[in-house]
Amino acid sequence: MADRTPPLGVEELRLLVESGEIDTVVLAFPDMQGRLQGKRFAAPFFLADVLEHGTEGCNYLLAVDTDMNTVDGYAMSSWERGYGDFAMRPDLSTLRRVPWHEGTALLLADLAWENGSPVVAAPRQILRRQLERLAAHGYTAHVGTELEFIVFRDTYEQAWDSGYRGLTPANQYNVDYSVLGTGRVEPLLRRIRNEMAGAGLTVESAKGECNPGQHEIAFKYADALTTCDQHAVYKTGAKEIAAQEGVSLTFMAKYNEREGNSCHIHLSLQDESGSSVMAGDGPGGMSPVMRHFLAGQLAALRDFSLLYAPTVNAYKRFQPGSFAPTAVAWGRDNRTCALRVVGHGRSLRFENRLPGGDVNPHLAVAGMIAAGLHGLENELELPEPCAGNAYAAAYEHVPRTLRDAAELWENSPRAKDAFGDEVVAHYRNMARVEVDAFDAAVTDWELRRSFERL
Repeated sequence: MADRTPPLGVEELRLLVESGEIDTVVLAFPDMQGRLQGKRFAAPFFLADVLEHGTEGCNYLLAVDTDMNTVDGYAMSSWERGYGDFAMRPDLSTLRRVPWHEGTALLLADLAWENGSPVVAAPRQILRRQLERLAAHGYTAHVGTELEFIVFRDTYEQAWDSGYRGLTPANQYNVDYSVLGTGRVEPLLRRIRNEMAGAGLTVESAKGECNPGQHEIAFKYADALTTCDQHAVYKTGAKEIAAQEGVSLTFMAKYNEREGNSCHIHLSLQDESGSSVMAGDGPGGMSPVMRHFLAGQLAALRDFSLLYAPTVNAYKRFQPGSFAPTAVAWGRDNRTCALRVVGHGRSLRFENRLPGGDVNPHLAVAGMIAAGLHGLENELELPEPCAGNAYAAAYEHVPRTLRDAAELWENSPRAKDAFGDEVVAHYRNMARVEVDAFDAAVTDWELRRSFERL
């Protein structure tokens, strides 16, 4: 894996703590849903004790549902096993300041069991394993994520109390690329941009999107693990900044019947010298490596959809003509396909358009690398690109529901070969818990349809 320079060094942290400028250190890890879970430490205690030895967290944190309820079916954590701890080991390459919280620094942790062995079902460990497999071929992955969100004038507490109904979007109409539209919420967007830069992220731009109140802030690509870590920091930080500003924002994949929140993921490969290995003399300017890697994406896309779309809600994005894909197809700069090839020469890359804003980036990127390795190791041939409207063409359909995706994942030899039985079973259970909860819920749609008329 690529060497990573931390946004904040340990010695600099010591000086900031001694001067009183930093008094709190957050140590956290991304859970199954991509949320940061962890502890806030008094900074002197962190430096004296936690920095070297780490800390502990209950292992149920990788075995709960979105509401943090304990659920059955997980091998690693249960009432029968006593809900013990795992170790949280600081990754010093992720140390950074948190400008939106006064006097605060943050770093991410890797998870291990008491005997020192890694927690293989932890999202960060899953990605590390795939990066190690990729490194064995002499390659590193560079990734950029494009994450959309919808801003509302309501606070999070007001949204909760209203049952998330009747919220006021920050814009009343489509502001895609509108400078006037982004200007309406520029104080919020500016805070997010500037404070993410202060946390070590390289900000590129902000733009409006199609759904009322929908916006996107883009960051420069980096090595795969850095990008995924930064994605998790950004997602948490953007919500915290919004709360401080008295508004709310959501990354959920499909908030309403209009355009959903996507998280398009761009990926390219470099060799050990830092040169791109995707450009070449083949059709479309692609190398054999890229053609095989892209063919692997197509071959494994349905099997790995659980990693790209992990919730019931995520599958409601996949509607014809919605700019969310329905076809397992690739095309050159074609936004109707699940996989879009863009760039030229050193910038040549592909974009996976399946993930929504609710994706766990560590899992999704792990899936993309595993799929690409499947194509490379088996020298899969890339079919012809889709040159027209993939929505109207006769391609395989992406899974239509989380239930379908979970069954494909559970029965996939590709998934078991790439990730191992433990990881496959763990995330199959995550999907089961989500589906069972949805199946038991009575929705607003059912009430409106049935309360009086049936």
